[in-house]
Amino acid sequence: MINGILFRQRTGLPWRDLPTRFGKWKTVHDRHRRLSADGTWERILRAVQADTDSEGRIDWSMVSVDSTSCRAHQHAAGAPTRPPRTGRRSRPVQHRSDEALGRSRGGLTCKIHLAGEGGRRPLAFVITPGQWGDAPQLIPVLEQIRVPRPGGGHPPARPGHLGGDKAYSSRRNRRYLRRRQIKHTIPEPKDQRANRQRRGSKGGRPTGFDKALYRRRNEVERTINRLRTFRAVATRYDKRAFVFHGTITTAAIRLWLRP
Repeated sequence: MINGILFRQRTGLPWRDLPTRFGKWKTVHDRHRRLSADGTWERILRAVQADTDSEGRIDWSMVSVDSTSCRAHQHAAGAPTRPPRTGRRSRPVQHRSDEALGRSRGGLTCKIHLAGEGGRRPLAFVITPGQWGDAPQLIPVLEQIRVPRPGGGHPPARPGHLGGDKAYSSRRNRRYLRRRQIKHTIPEPKDQRANRQRRGSKGGRPTGFDKALYRRRNEVERTINRLRTFRAVATRYDKRAFVFHGTITTAAIRLWLRP
């Protein structure tokens, strides 16, 4: 059953075309849906991250954020508006009325906002409709970083340095990072710089920028490229947002398990 889920995630083929050696396609599909709904995939990802962190193989010195748009297949549209069903022992799923689907010139799109560590592995991510901006999703992505400690204690959630492109530049984000004492390298767009200079002393101090650290932002771009090698992630085929979230989570688990 697990091999069937991973095979479909890698190839992106329709569930009905799943090879018979994996069993009934309906059974494999329903199991993946349940594991996505009750948070099992997320707990597995946290456990794998905790083991890696206990071995000192997570690079907390630099965490970068970025986003990528995924074209949604036409079969991904038309999800019912009623809340998804879960088992009696499953926790309720947070239902999205938009199902993380948006429309742009290219059609239906979904966006993955991701935070990656220096080892080119995803720490946390959120999914939104394709037309949503990047800056408002910086805080939700950072709030999702929770790597548990096997021996107990507060999980590490504050990176040594944060990198992002100019799309994440906003006064709200910079104020949040200063409050959490997170050093950051985010370039300031020309319009924001002109507005700050026009206000004079009320506009605040110029933002710091380290070119050497900013070059390390390619690490999160390479993380996204590794994630998009899974065809069921590069193109969204799942109707429900929580099922697509589970598909991305299984891809992230495979990246963490690779040596």
